[in-house]
Amino acid sequence: MRCPFCGHTDTQVKDSRPTEEHHAIRRRRFCPACGSRFTTFERVQLRELMVVKTDGQRELFDRDKLARSIFLACRKRPIEDERVEKALNGIQRRLESSGESDITTDTIGEMVMEALNALDQVAYVRYASVYKNFREARDFEQFVEKMNDGEEEVDAE
Repeated sequence: MRCPFCGHTDTQVKDSRPTEEHHAIRRRRFCPACGSRFTTFERVQLRELMVVKTDGQRELFDRDKLARSIFLACRKRPIEDERVEKALNGIQRRLESSGESDITTDTIGEMVMEALNALDQVAYVRYASVYKNFREARDFEQFVEKMNDGEEEVDAE
């Protein structure tokens, strides 16, 4: 593992332990060249996932990109990071175990919407406003009305 501070390629593992849910291994590392300490996480990857965008472009699934969008929706909300991380892990496991190598952005978006709806209503509406491309206040009103009526899907156009 390369040291993120000095680039030295021979770092040492000082401590390894599983995360709380046993889905990853947390490793504390030490760089003998510069003396820095840092943490890495090792996760099982069942298969390489390709994300197929609406314009047909394909790119490798990026867990960090997914995490950023979920954490952004949850920003300044009373949600513990562990709950968000658990939802993120659940989405990734569902994608990897789906049996498909190519995953559409719509599939990912719907899974995120489902997870956020279970976590926090405000985060759910925030994410929906970007995912469904709300253009005016009336789009929010319609979405919240349908959400309160128990309907899941709202088309904002």
